[in-house]
Amino acid sequence: MESLHDKVAIVTGSTSGIGADIARALREAGCRVVLAGIDDEAGHTMAATFDDGAIYQHTDVTVDADIDACVAAAMSAYGRLDILVNNACIYADKGIASTREEWLSTLNVNLVSGAMFVQKAVPFMTQPGGVIINLGSTGGKFGAAQRALYPASKAGILQLTRNEAVTLAPQGIRVLSVSPGWTWSPTLASLAGTMEHADAVAAPFHPVGRAGRGDDVGQVVAFLCSDGARFMTGVDVPVDGGFSSLGPDQGLSPRHWFALAAKAEVEKT
Repeated sequence: MESLHDKVAIVTGSTSGIGADIARALREAGCRVVLAGIDDEAGHTMAATFDDGAIYQHTDVTVDADIDACVAAAMSAYGRLDILVNNACIYADKGIASTREEWLSTLNVNLVSGAMFVQKAVPFMTQPGGVIINLGSTGGKFGAAQRALYPASKAGILQLTRNEAVTLAPQGIRVLSVSPGWTWSPTLASLAGTMEHADAVAAPFHPVGRAGRGDDVGQVVAFLCSDGARFMTGVDVPVDGGFSSLGPDQGLSPRHWFALAAKAEVEKT
């Protein structure tokens, strides 16, 4: 991680959750960080905890002028831009019942705004040596009942990452995506209540036996931004505790499931 010392990163959606953990990991690795978000109080508070190595910039990623101002703030404060992490997203999802407006809103935040941030940041990025990380998700790889907007946006990110990587490779800019599994965040906390409960419910779907932590994702992002990953581009890196290695049978043989069904029949009688 020594190669990250004094590099400059913009992290969108970084005032809470996984984005905040990514920003912390990059700062701990030596980066100076621009915290981009819309929660001004949380952003300023968080920047203050990063000593003089971070600034907060109010950034609504759906507003092009805000994106321009964020890039300008990075250049004004630090004189360079090496890393862009497109993390900002929304989770509202009514599946196939979603309205056109809801579709457009989710895609605007989760997919289009990241593409626009790349467009506007690239002219100012270190070339060669720049790195862009797009946050994907295991949700963009598998079917999920009653969902459509969020998975579709994340699937789009995985494809966009490949296209951006090939487009920007001649300029020496690497582009990768990172796909977390179930990860402790405000969203998961609202479902689970406690981390222990989240771990217990997540265990059957994650071979490592627990839900992820934001720092699990942050540490991988920091590595991918470092020179240690200098020959990696255009790929998705799963940070999912083995989630994507399992099929719908949860990695257990038919023998297990038939035995479980037989036991359930016995218990009925």
